[in-house]
Amino acid sequence: MVSAATDHPPPAYVETVEEITRIYKSLPSRPSVEEIEAAVSVLQTVETEEKVQLEEISKQRPPEDVPPELFSVLQEVRKAMVSFQCHEQRKEAVQLVELDRALQVFDGLIQKASALVSGDAFSEKVPDLGGGDGEVERKLVISEEKDVECAADHEDVKSGDEMKGFLPMSSSSKAIVLSSGEGEIEQLNLMKVAAVIENCAKTGASVLDLQGKLMDKIEWLPYSLGKLTTLTELYLSENRIMALPTSIGSLKTLMKLDLRANQLINLPSSFGDLQNLADLDLSANLLKSLPESFVNLKNLISLDLSSNRYSNLPNTVGNLISLQRLIVQTNDLEELPHTIGLCSSLVELRLDFNQLKALPESVGKLERLEILTLHYNRVNRLPSTMGNLSHLKELDVSFNELKIIPEALCSAVSLEKLNVGKNFADLRMLPESLGNLEMLEELDISDNQIKVLPDTFRFLSRLRNLRVDQTPLEVPPREVTKLGAQVVVQYMADFVAEKDMKSRQIKKKRGFLSYICPLLCFGIGKR
Repeated sequence: MVSAATDHPPPAYVETVEEITRIYKSLPSRPSVEEIEAAVSVLQTVETEEKVQLEEISKQRPPEDVPPELFSVLQEVRKAMVSFQCHEQRKEAVQLVELDRALQVFDGLIQKASALVSGDAFSEKVPDLGGGDGEVERKLVISEEKDVECAADHEDVKSGDEMKGFLPMSSSSKAIVLSSGEGEIEQLNLMKVAAVIENCAKTGASVLDLQGKLMDKIEWLPYSLGKLTTLTELYLSENRIMALPTSIGSLKTLMKLDLRANQLINLPSSFGDLQNLADLDLSANLLKSLPESFVNLKNLISLDLSSNRYSNLPNTVGNLISLQRLIVQTNDLEELPHTIGLCSSLVELRLDFNQLKALPESVGKLERLEILTLHYNRVNRLPSTMGNLSHLKELDVSFNELKIIPEALCSAVSLEKLNVGKNFADLRMLPESLGNLEMLEELDISDNQIKVLPDTFRFLSRLRNLRVDQTPLEVPPREVTKLGAQVVVQYMADFVAEKDMKSRQIKKKRGFLSYICPLLCFGIGKR
């Protein structure tokens, strides 16, 4: 220690302090609190997911034709691959945490040096060890080229330290939306996703849009997702997510969740905790079943399960009493649960491209149903309760194996569009009471074996579109069907009128003969 009596510090003393200061200032910027929290979240998530995947691989059993020893090698290869991928996902987070720890060591050394210098009489003669305010500037960096910005309502950005690159999604809510700007936005890795989540949690964002924004190698989301307790809308479509964290159940205020076009295999049991969820899109994934807790989603209004691998729906689907829209197109459904009839709020039910052979009679309880589509199934009959669907406006049972359309269907008098086309050799006639459907505007009976339209066809005064391609109609003849729907309606009216007239004439003749014959027979007998 230099004597306090000295007026000026010796050159070596000054050089020592200057070198300490120079080294400190050459250090990289300190990670922000949000970045460190994001890194810790990533490490926890990767560790958990690695453990889960390794356990799943260990449970796998070899196919019959594969020797156990060879399959064991395959398992080890799969495990090694999982560990390698997880190692890669940890890299950035580990680097950030280690950097923060290293900087903490330097902080301690600087504080020690500052204490030593401040005790000298000539402390004012040496450089400031703190580099200004003595604190390292903290910034949250989402990418090297593009920053991220959080915008709430129409508030202006208040400082350069705030995240840039987000635009408001709606004027009525705090929203975080990755904007494209002038070009394509950089795809986010797990660290950057975690940083976005931390920022959303801090700002109380209500909307988060990460549609198509995640790197292909991201197969799961950080557990810190559960921090977004103010979120009402979450868009995660068009990524490659395979699993959701159990913490998703903490998003109690979530009302809209879009997970379309990912690679989800199953849903966590905590999914049922999203009790305010009203709009859920799970289409284009790899799902085969729904968790038992799904029954708790009693506020669900719209549910899209199309393009998955469902072979059946659970009986508990009947508990979704608020459901108005159910889309289950392009799956492997073989039957619908009878409890579907308990979904009394259902307005739209789309079941196209499945393996259905019939519908349960309970479908007739869906009295609010307006749209029912069954295109490309194996349905050979419709339930007799179809007539109870008094609000039904559109029915599509094309590309099936229908042999007959029940007369009861003609009691669904609100029907505007009816497609029974392409039932080919199976469908040979239309119901006699078809004319009861006076609201009908579109009718497709193409590619069937129908030869004669029913007499009541003449009452379809609103019919505007009639398709009869590849159907061997004789009444009316084909040249008439080419002239338009109302021409066919008029033809049938004239046809029935002429038929009635002939019928009356025949009856009149029969009446005359029944009167005259007895008289003639009586006269002949008298002779």
